Parts: sequence; structure tokens; C-alpha cells
Amino acid sequence: MGRRASADARIAKATAGKAGAADRPRSRKGAETRARLVEAAKAVFETDGFLDARITDIAEGAGVSHGSFYHYFDSKEQVFREVADALDDRLNAPLSDVIFPSSHASPRERISEGNRQFLVSYQRDARLISEVEQVSRYDHDLMAERRQHLQTYGKQLAASIVEMQRVGLVDRELDPVLASHAVGAMVTRFADLWLTQGIVECTLDEAVDQLSRLVGNALQLPEALPERFGS
Repeated sequence: MGRRASADARIAKATAGKAGAADRPRSRKGAETRARLVEAAKAVFETDGFLDARITDIAEGAGVSHGSFYHYFDSKEQVFREVADALDDRLNAPLSDVIFPSSHASPRERISEGNRQFLVSYQRDARLISEVEQVSRYDHDLMAERRQHLQTYGKQLAASIVEMQRVGLVDRELDPVLASHAVGAMVTRFADLWLTQGIVECTLDEAVDQLSRLVGNALQLPEALPERFGS
């Protein structure tokens, strides 16, 4: 009981809400312009990198004047943080719909689908992910925002592990918080070695298969749902 209570307390701590976002435009036109600036900034950062990116190019890509940029963002750093924030949202989409929804698919099958979605997203944004990693090493605000994302992601996965432990699908001796961050780090690090650094050579199907086997084995998940979970 003490161990589970400790784990539950740590999961609750990881729920701390996201830091307050910057004020958003109230008009629809303003919101649309701001969204175009973020999308244009993403394209410029992917092409030129953060250091060489110019606000002039971002504004031009969004179809606004250079001065209009400062109506929505204080600096290049601020818009970069928003681009990074959106990137983390895409990569760390809620896993509850994948890992333990109301479905008869096995947890291993759902973990496999979750890994596939993550790797496809990572592959699409690999250049930008690499840039965000570099900038976050010296931008402390960005580092703090990314830390919050990781805490939220870990909390989602830990909650799914707790639920699977409750119904006897996952090793009850595992600490759900430690396990969630460990398997998450494994998948993310593998994606970096494969898609960013080019150290690993494999196909998407091979990557999904091997990662999903490793995660499933680490959690001691059954290969298929026991009969008691059938329709």
C-alpha cells in the first residue's frame, strides 16, 4: 500500500497544469494571423535553424509586415518556444486512446500503434526536433516548458500503467512513474539515434516491432488479452 500511495502521489504531482500561455488575440482575424506566423516560423526554423532564422522571413512567410510580427510576439525566441510547444503536443499526444481504451485489442497491439504514431511524427519533424533540443540547452524558459510536457506525458502513461496493473495485465511490482519515464525515454532515444543521428538503420515496421516488443516485455504484458476481457 505504501508503495502504491507513493506512486499515486508522484503521479498527482506530475499533473501540475501547464504554465499560463501568453495572451492570445481575441478576434478571429488576429488568431488566424498569429497561427500563420507560427506556421511560417516553423518552416523558417526547419530550413534555416534558430540562429540564422530572421523575423523578416517569418513575417514574409505569414504574409504580414515586419512590424506586425511584434504585435503578436515579443521576439524570435518567443515564437520559437510556441513552435516547440506545438511540436511537443504533436509528439506526446495523449496515450489513453491508444494504450487502454474501451476496445478488445490487446495492450501490446495498442502500444505498437502508439509507437508507430510517435515515430511517424518524429520522422516528419526530425529536423525541427533536433533544433529544439539544441536551443533548449541554453534557453531556460524553453527547457522549463519542455520539462512540463515530459511530466504531463509521463503522468498519462503512468496512469495507463496503473489501470493495467489494477486489472492484472501489468507487473504489479513496477513503479508506474519510473516505468513510464523509462519506457518513454527508451522510445525517444531510439528515435533520435535512428531519425536524427542516423546511427541506426532500419525500416519503420522494424522499429515499431522491436520497440513494442521491448516495451511489452518490460511491462510483462500478455501477448493477447485474457479471455476474461473478451466480449
